[in-house]
Amino acid sequence: MSEVEFSPLGKTSEYITEYDPSLLFPIAREQKRLEIGINENLPFFGVDIWNAYELSWLNAKGKPQVAIASFHIPANSPNIIESKSFKLYLNSFNQTKVDGFTQLSELLQQDISAGVGAPVQVKLTEPALFAQQQMAELSGYNIDNLDLDVDLYSPQSGILRCENTEATTTETLTSDLLKSNCLVTGQPDWASVQIQYTGKAINRESLLRYLISFRNHNEFHEQCVERIFVDIMRDCAPLKLAVYARYTRRGGLDINPFRTNFNAAQPSNARTARQ
Repeated sequence: MSEVEFSPLGKTSEYITEYDPSLLFPIAREQKRLEIGINENLPFFGVDIWNAYELSWLNAKGKPQVAIASFHIPANSPNIIESKSFKLYLNSFNQTKVDGFTQLSELLQQDISAGVGAPVQVKLTEPALFAQQQMAELSGYNIDNLDLDVDLYSPQSGILRCENTEATTTETLTSDLLKSNCLVTGQPDWASVQIQYTGKAINRESLLRYLISFRNHNEFHEQCVERIFVDIMRDCAPLKLAVYARYTRRGGLDINPFRTNFNAAQPSNARTARQ
């Protein structure tokens, strides 16, 4: 039995409204990485950016407070946090008195770092700064207007191919057609994806077919992005590669994994229109 089956995902859960860090449910990254040929020597580095829009607590006088929280979880952490347990944990602050933003940030950083097994960065945005939140689509050339027949909805090796040229290309391609399903519940997860690379030109039709092929695939967000990275490296062998996905939120949380093998610019964490 896999550890995922012990998680609260897909089960009826009691919503605890007082602080309880034990609600966080870590899941080891190792098993799913071994499935795609990744051992302890990671072929990438990067971060998982989580944004929480349903964070609330009580101040010392019992008055409710709200904020938007962002978490940067390093890709080399041994664990991820199962998303429903993350939501349950955040909800446990609802009736908890916290002495200001500093204490709340320290608690969040302490608990989530312990869960993933690596230092996590936490940023809280107070209501006075909500109007400054950015919205932007992923930069690059969007390939979704390509006219093609599609009949493959589960990713397979060998779908991707390069153009028949020895020339080296540097380009950024995007698509809004990435959809996968939750590993446990089967609920749909929707995303936009950005692929930056330097190497032989990737055939755009094959890339779009490949991204669409995740449509019936069951995996967590982080695992899908790592699978995309590994498959592109295997089939097209670019010199440089970065894969970034912005998933639409579920349960007040969005998860945005970023993987790269070169010093690509850190994603801005600007929300897309669908988020």
